Amino acid sequence: MVARALASTSHPVLAQIVPARFCNLSCAYCNEYDKVSEPVPLGEMLRRIDHLGRLGTAMIGISGGEPLTHPELDEIIRRMRRTGAIAGMITNGYLLNVERIERLNKAGLDHMQISIDNVNPDEVSKKSLKVLDKKLQMLAEHAEFHVNINSVVGGGIKDPQDALTISRRALELGFESTIGIIHDGDGQLKPLKPEEAQVYHAINDRKKSNYAQFEKFQQAIAEGRPNDWRCRAGSRYLYVCEDGLVHYCSQQRGYPGVPLAEYTTADVKREFLTAKSCSPNCTIGCVHRISYIDHWRAPQDKTVSPGGLVQISGS
Repeated sequence: MVARALASTSHPVLAQIVPARFCNLSCAYCNEYDKVSEPVPLGEMLRRIDHLGRLGTAMIGISGGEPLTHPELDEIIRRMRRTGAIAGMITNGYLLNVERIERLNKAGLDHMQISIDNVNPDEVSKKSLKVLDKKLQMLAEHAEFHVNINSVVGGGIKDPQDALTISRRALELGFESTIGIIHDGDGQLKPLKPEEAQVYHAINDRKKSNYAQFEKFQQAIAEGRPNDWRCRAGSRYLYVCEDGLVHYCSQQRGYPGVPLAEYTTADVKREFLTAKSCSPNCTIGCVHRISYIDHWRAPQDKTVSPGGLVQISGS
């Protein structure tokens, strides 16, 4: 996948797609869910997956909302694999059981990420190790796919030390352990407090993280400094909302705002060369990691403020 991504810049490397905006939880810091939306019909989801295949997307990740609330999720995963893409999912893990894990195995899921915010549930988040530990044990015993446990700091999480406890438990069970910084409502910079930064670095310095080489940008975020980088959102990374529209990311909805069915390779190429004004203070880790593949090439000659005007550099 990496070799193909390096060979050509005219296709997405990662697309995140939303089959259900509904979520069974209500985390205080999250703006990516509601309590009323119906799941996207299976036929429409399959068409969207096929369009991502048409664009040559290398990895497709299911996000939400809570993906496990979609009644036909297994068929969606199967279709993702049929396009040749790596199939991933981000879930809160609450709805997992042995039967569900075995169905995901059969569907061909490659990768699952579960974000766990604290050791004990509180008013900020119910995604807690105390609640989810039995689910993690089930995954350790039955999952045939890769599992990453992502802990967090910032965003009102009360005890940063909880992230260390969660990380240790993840490694103990044989999972990958990563840590993220909770961004504000626009996906923008929110510097860490000293204890939060200490915990962040302690986890990031551990060896069992496939993403360590891409996380230098979070060093700057932890210190409250902007990053100088080339955001490839809308090109190498696509966010497809529950309405089937392509956006830069979950926090910058509305641009390009083009239906996935109408998105073309020309759009991918245009956005590859378009700088985004929100990028210096961006904290969206998946966009950074994917954009890093192309950090060394193709200076961007246009700038866009999401929802605003495009300007040609030098004009």
